[in-house]
Amino acid sequence: MAVKKQQTSLRDLAQQLNLSTSTVSRALADHRDIGEATKERVRRLAQELNYRPNQLAAALRKGHSKTLGVIVPHIKGYFFPAVMNGIEKVATREGFNVLLCQSNEDVRREQRNIETLLAAQVEGILMSVSATTLDQVQHFEQVRRQGTPLVFFDRAPDLPRSMAVVLDDFQGAYQAVRHLIEQGCTRIAHLAGPQHLNTSRNRFLGYKAALEAHGLPFDEQHVYSLPALTHDAGRLAMQHLLALVPNLDGVFAAYAIPSVGALEVLREKPVRVPQDIALACFSNEPFTTMTEPHLTVVDQRAEQMGETAVRLFLQLLKRGPAYEPPHLILKPELIIRTSSLHRSREPQPAH
Repeated sequence: MAVKKQQTSLRDLAQQLNLSTSTVSRALADHRDIGEATKERVRRLAQELNYRPNQLAAALRKGHSKTLGVIVPHIKGYFFPAVMNGIEKVATREGFNVLLCQSNEDVRREQRNIETLLAAQVEGILMSVSATTLDQVQHFEQVRRQGTPLVFFDRAPDLPRSMAVVLDDFQGAYQAVRHLIEQGCTRIAHLAGPQHLNTSRNRFLGYKAALEAHGLPFDEQHVYSLPALTHDAGRLAMQHLLALVPNLDGVFAAYAIPSVGALEVLREKPVRVPQDIALACFSNEPFTTMTEPHLTVVDQRAEQMGETAVRLFLQLLKRGPAYEPPHLILKPELIIRTSSLHRSREPQPAH
């Protein structure tokens, strides 16, 4: 097994050159108090020994690590990578490096992520909680006690004085279900996510409110609680609903990946989409334009969410822990595609 070569330090350079570490440091920084001959000696040896300055140590000596920690449930699909794009864009512009961790939907791993980032002395943590976090919030309190700014995005726990940027999931769901109703759907099922997550809960509430606002009865049998946010779970959900709900004519899914499984089952039956059953879902994953038909989706403003989370952190860093900004809520956008447009309602060609 290869042994990792120890990195050359300032002290190593100083010992070989018979100089003080402060002299070597100033020479490398091109300080005017150091003569050109000494600077040249230091630079030559530093290049020969492949010396690399410890940027983190230098930053910490100045009191700032210039590092921002980010924790996401996973990096699969489109949404969280798109959020990271937004985070990286603003953080880099503001001179911050980004250290990314993923919890894999496991609260214990999420807790270890927090410990790792605090040990790395990050200047702030941006995070979206795991599906198994539930009411375990001790690790968030640990971040607060240490005085490290903590900003949640997308999935946020119900904590007093917590700062977050979220989508208006309620309104997004309401718009999607209202659209299905406008297409003539009267028996609309819902593929629901875990209700302890604010995202899933608000999407369910938006679905229910849209039915009630348009005079349609809410029926618990029309709601299928997804055991996981997977393709297979969507298949099982659709099979269950088709057997249970007679004359089902619409489906609103809280997540995109299960929607693809549901769509597969409908096509296998065969059930025509959208003529027999119209389909809409969260969120605007790239694959939603590759299905047949293309899926109507609620766009989550992923990149904007990441950018906004960093700006919220910067405000908190500037104003101190006493600053208590409200939750920032982004507006969703319904993108209508062919999976929800009943062709019976489209203009018919003249004979």
